[in-house]
Amino acid sequence: MFFYFFGHHGVLAFLVLILVGIGLFTWRKNFIYMPVCFALAIANVFAGQFANAWFLATFGERGTGVITASEQTNSTLNDEYIWNYDAVVQTKGGKDVVTDFSTTTASTYPIRNAILIPPDGERFVVKYIPGFERNIVIMVDESAYGKRFLSFENLKPVQKARRQYEASPDNRSFREEYLKALQDFVNDPVNATDTLNLRQLRKIIRYLNEN
Repeated sequence: MFFYFFGHHGVLAFLVLILVGIGLFTWRKNFIYMPVCFALAIANVFAGQFANAWFLATFGERGTGVITASEQTNSTLNDEYIWNYDAVVQTKGGKDVVTDFSTTTASTYPIRNAILIPPDGERFVVKYIPGFERNIVIMVDESAYGKRFLSFENLKPVQKARRQYEASPDNRSFREEYLKALQDFVNDPVNATDTLNLRQLRKIIRYLNEN
């Protein structure tokens, strides 16, 4: 509940921490409590959901979730619209829990510079603390949509090497770099579900090795 409050209610948590600082200053007669609580309040605005994500990923129990509804708001963050989401979490014991979050409060793990939210209706992996299951962290890399995203990102070096090779097929270093990029993609377990690309890339590897 502590991590949920500070991760999902940044403005209210900011006010609470400021009031705590004022209260401690009044009680203890020590000014140091004011800047300390103010610094914590500022830090929570930017890092509250990340602390929540780390805590749940480290100590939480595994379950699954499905987004049941999503709605775009009129507010923006980094020039992107903020979305609100409703979801159902199914615990390890089969209990269904209704929860909600937004683009700005969603906790995802691993912690990255981008908040990757699952598509509506697609089941994904979560972690939660038993007793307060509405507070969840989305385990991106363990979910199907996250694996697709990783596979797409892993394909970029292959595409770059392919264009470089096609620009000068007789360049031996370009050919070797392209072959290495292909083999790295094919051998990476993260890409195991990308069967269509794997079949095509294996054909290209055979062709490069035979010619």
